[in-house]
Amino acid sequence: MDSAQTAQWLAGDGTDGRFTARGITVDDAGRVYVAGGPNGIGNDRPDLWVYDAEGNLLAALRAPGTDVFLNDVAIGPDGAAYFTNSNDAQVFRVADEGTGWQATLWADATGTIERRSGFNLGGIVLTADRSAFVVAQGNTGQLWRFSTRTGEVSQVATGGADLVNADGLVRQGDRLTVVRNFSRMVATLRLTTDGSRAVLLDQVASSPDRVLTTAKALHGRILYVDSKFDETVASGPYDVVTDPTR
Repeated sequence: MDSAQTAQWLAGDGTDGRFTARGITVDDAGRVYVAGGPNGIGNDRPDLWVYDAEGNLLAALRAPGTDVFLNDVAIGPDGAAYFTNSNDAQVFRVADEGTGWQATLWADATGTIERRSGFNLGGIVLTADRSAFVVAQGNTGQLWRFSTRTGEVSQVATGGADLVNADGLVRQGDRLTVVRNFSRMVATLRLTTDGSRAVLLDQVASSPDRVLTTAKALHGRILYVDSKFDETVASGPYDVVTDPTR
């Protein structure tokens, strides 16, 4: 991608029942998975959507439960999409295995991870050895490891690194970037291959004029999304930036 120009890919304002959208990812087949945040809370709207590479709707699904805030999504080693729930310690699995697209509760860690006020599970990435997902709990700053084989959860040892307001996660090899939205910080950690431990390498202040949330790697660069969450009514310009400090 050599141009900074953007164009609308999918319409909003209720298209496919989509009034809010949060985390997004793409699988190897070019399918796009969209987490709906609070879109389906208190109504019958979908919680998530799946589109093909041309923008054709493949599925608009409800996740099991009535208090689901789908925040972020990552592709697992089995090719399925895994969505985090910011309202509780749950991860949902979405796949079409020949009988149509379905959303199921894959991991329920409510017995291990305490639900607290604010955002619970958010950013999610697959470990280098594909044995686990690393998931951020924003309100506490903890990182959690979910085994891709069993769904078993354990805390990632970070040496007490301050990661409160951890939101978007990006893994590049053994480097884990943690976007700390309202803390306006970006942390860099060295993550073990299996995701069991991480060592803080650096923390830099992000721009005081932005609230960066999610991020993705593209051609070796990290792209950070300015959420506009600090504005009561968001106004343009709407930016994706490569330098979080500006």
